[in-house]
Amino acid sequence: MCCNDEIRKNFTYQNLDIDLSLVKDLKFFDPHIHMVSRTTDDYQAMADAGIVAIIEPAFWLGQPRTGLDSFRDYYSSLIGWERFRASQFGIKHYCTIGLNSREANNEPLAEQVMELLPRVIYKEGVVGIGEIGFDDQTKAEEKYYRLQLELAKTASLPVQVHTPHRDKKQGTTKSMKIALEHGLDPGMVIIDHNNEETVKEVLDLGFWAAFTIYPFTKMGNERMVEIVKKYGSERIMINSAADWGISDPLAVPKTAALMILKGISLPDVEKVTYRNAISAFGQSGMINEADFSTPAEIDQSASYQKNTILRGGQQPRIDKSSIVIS
Repeated sequence: MCCNDEIRKNFTYQNLDIDLSLVKDLKFFDPHIHMVSRTTDDYQAMADAGIVAIIEPAFWLGQPRTGLDSFRDYYSSLIGWERFRASQFGIKHYCTIGLNSREANNEPLAEQVMELLPRVIYKEGVVGIGEIGFDDQTKAEEKYYRLQLELAKTASLPVQVHTPHRDKKQGTTKSMKIALEHGLDPGMVIIDHNNEETVKEVLDLGFWAAFTIYPFTKMGNERMVEIVKKYGSERIMINSAADWGISDPLAVPKTAALMILKGISLPDVEKVTYRNAISAFGQSGMINEADFSTPAEIDQSASYQKNTILRGGQQPRIDKSSIVIS
């Protein structure tokens, strides 16, 4: 009983159950969230909390894919159905496309995916190559990381780098070293999942430093506040990386609220939770802030390939003046 109570206590703390009215006048951009594994309830809560735009990186789905068609269908969903689904709640959806590090270790399949990628990365709404990088830091992971860095250079797209959970500092240093070897401008590379051990080197080398606010692991809300206090807001951004595991799609606005409570200035909060993501990924040429800086037109009677977010008997919400879905 004691252990369960402690888990519940920590979960509430990490999810920062505070009054979001503190940030009711702010807009947020979550540059790393896996909405394919989230529900429409999450989209509604995100819109209500002020999230106006998101980036969904291509990643693995909890178990390895076994054929090229599963990758093709997944990429198609990121640039098609998921963009539509987000729009039904007034949220602008972008994505990054790539071969993730875990599945790079299946080399026969990885070779096929590499042939597919050039036919996908130039689609509307694709703002970068990602998330790519290292997991177990194998030779295969390095091989396909390097190939995708070259693909990013050819396409003039930003790169979203997944840093490993194990041996993070070594993996982060290695990721940046390889990017520089391939001649990438550090300003075009977003190093994700940082912590206190990696942030200084990332910033000193001129890369973007992204932080994932994730229950129990990666980076907590309080720790993130201390990092912003120490390093400021230049080239720093936060995300939720919410996926099919225990995660929080409202991590960005909740952390913004804590920053305000802890005395961080509104301009710094805005940069870390909104502006910097636009600056970094906007280098793709695919992000127009005007698309989400004013309330979106919502018409839930619309359909995508004859499918809607509605179920039998549900009435569509048609709202031309607000992103808040009641």
